Amino acid sequence: MSAVLAPTVRIQREDFDVAAEIAGLTQGRSDIGAVVSFSGLCRDEQGALSALELEHYPGMAEAEIGLIATEAVERWPLQGLTVIHRHGKVRPGENIVLVVAASGHRHAAFEAANFLMDYLKSRAPFWKKEHRADGSEGGWVEAKETDAQAAKRWKSPSE
Repeated sequence: MSAVLAPTVRIQREDFDVAAEIAGLTQGRSDIGAVVSFSGLCRDEQGALSALELEHYPGMAEAEIGLIATEAVERWPLQGLTVIHRHGKVRPGENIVLVVAASGHRHAAFEAANFLMDYLKSRAPFWKKEHRADGSEGGWVEAKETDAQAAKRWKSPSE
């Protein structure tokens, strides 16, 4: 029996390099046949935003995302999984989130990446505040019902 894969989960203020993260996960590996990555960027909302500020409870966010990442490695045969989410002020065009799923085959990598992103968009413990380009007070971003609906497809039959 093979050891259970330990996913990498990082919550960080600093930016990340998507290519370097993928290379770090796959370098020297011949058992990986597919890598699916998703990188989410900050939008400027048609010029209305100067930044998006992301807040979290240190320790809690990592633990919660770690639980869902562990669920992903239990559901799909993955050879690697990295989840990075930034906090602090993120400017338009900058990275916010990265999910990299590696598997022997594409189906598992796609499914795991989708699963993680649906969770991150609907249930991850982050709060987002808009900073307006015109200097006016921006509000807190409300969760979208469409994100919650997307996450429902992953519920187990017992839930």
